[in-house]
Amino acid sequence: MSTVLIGLILYLLVVLVIGLLAYRQNRTHSDYILADRKLGSWAIALSERASGESAWLLLGLPGAALALGFLEIWTVLGCLSGIILSWIFIAKPLRELSGRYQSLTLPDLIASHFDDEKNLLRISASVIITFFFTFYVAAQFNGAGKVLNVTFGLDQVTGMVIGAGIIVFYTLLGGFFAVVWTDMIQAVIMFATLVILPIAGFIEIQQLSVSELHSIPDSVFSLTGGKSGIWAVLAVVGGLSWGFGYSGQPHLLARYMAIKDSDGIRKSRIIAFTWAIPAFFGAFFLGIVGLKLYGSGLFPDPEQLMPYMATALMPGWIAGMLISGAIAAMMSTADSQLIVTTATLTEDFYHKILKHKELSPENLLLFSRLAAFSAGVVAFLLAWSSSELVFSMVSYAWSGLGASFGPVLIMMIYWKRTSAAGALAGMLTGALTTIIWKSIPILENTVTERLSSFVAAFAMVALISLLFPKKEKKLFC
Repeated sequence: MSTVLIGLILYLLVVLVIGLLAYRQNRTHSDYILADRKLGSWAIALSERASGESAWLLLGLPGAALALGFLEIWTVLGCLSGIILSWIFIAKPLRELSGRYQSLTLPDLIASHFDDEKNLLRISASVIITFFFTFYVAAQFNGAGKVLNVTFGLDQVTGMVIGAGIIVFYTLLGGFFAVVWTDMIQAVIMFATLVILPIAGFIEIQQLSVSELHSIPDSVFSLTGGKSGIWAVLAVVGGLSWGFGYSGQPHLLARYMAIKDSDGIRKSRIIAFTWAIPAFFGAFFLGIVGLKLYGSGLFPDPEQLMPYMATALMPGWIAGMLISGAIAAMMSTADSQLIVTTATLTEDFYHKILKHKELSPENLLLFSRLAAFSAGVVAFLLAWSSSELVFSMVSYAWSGLGASFGPVLIMMIYWKRTSAAGALAGMLTGALTTIIWKSIPILENTVTERLSSFVAAFAMVALISLLFPKKEKKLFC
């Protein structure tokens, strides 16, 4: 057995053990969905970062930097801006709101805030989350297949089966407790991978002769990808637009809602920032260093760069642990999204919309596990049938979720005139604009759907709230 495989197996065993240990912590539906809001600053911060940066950060961003060069620095800056602003302006008020309404899910929070008696907001939010998260989880399964294919020569479908099976298994057992505990380990491994591997690549460059290295064309160093005028502006804005999505990702917002108290958020945000800045720049320079070492023509798929570099540059057992970082990234995001999808299907759709309140806490917990399994199967089938890159699938889901919920939450928190009609219009506009924009190549190639859908949704929340203002509650003596 190779040392790379030994390192990977050890990591996977730790994850499964955590799932088994967390199984006993889940006595109620609230435990399974949000860990009964008992989590501290370190757990929340590391879990938020691990689940926020999926296979996209370990595979997609280095691959994009390999293919597009310094143009991707704007993606790095956009993401970091989104992380910082969300922790500063969204985290604390969201925790306080969710505590006030005793909401376990984002749809329930929005519905409770606007007194959604007809369940229009709850149903719309639930459908949007379930739809886009299916693509997001599928991207993680797809990434698992790529990593195991490059590392061990496994057929990509076989790799997807292994990755999906492990993720679904420990999520079914441990729920949010298991997700957060494994996320903490995964965050450390991801951070180590994104810091150590670029440094190892740079050291390798110093040791090789000029003839052994690949020349990098000047276009790689262009901050606009060689474009000029309005096209350069659009290219830069397209990268920065990744930052919009952080304010509306349900699996990240769930971390803010789950922290023990809002006073712990200040400490959490410092931990999150300390993790994010080196990790994002590490992922970017991983692509640039890979371009110098291997050129752009070695990989039929640029997203294979990270596992290839790990096995080429590091001792076997270390390579196994670093490759575990990619698996960790997929797991930490997929398990979080499975939990959120499960919560939406059980708490919002089954429990609140269909009014099935007669279920005991134990039966509701069982139903949650069945919903998680079903969501995992659907996501696997989508990953199996799709030929999209991880980067592209994540961008699509990121845009749809960020635009559907980001503008609504921002306006809900900071503009008292936001109405239920405005919130509904904003959510539907964000989701539909993403779907339509992505399906029309000329639009997608001009302005990214991440920008167009967010701006359109934001404008719609404001416009409809003004046209259909919220009804003031009348008090009678």
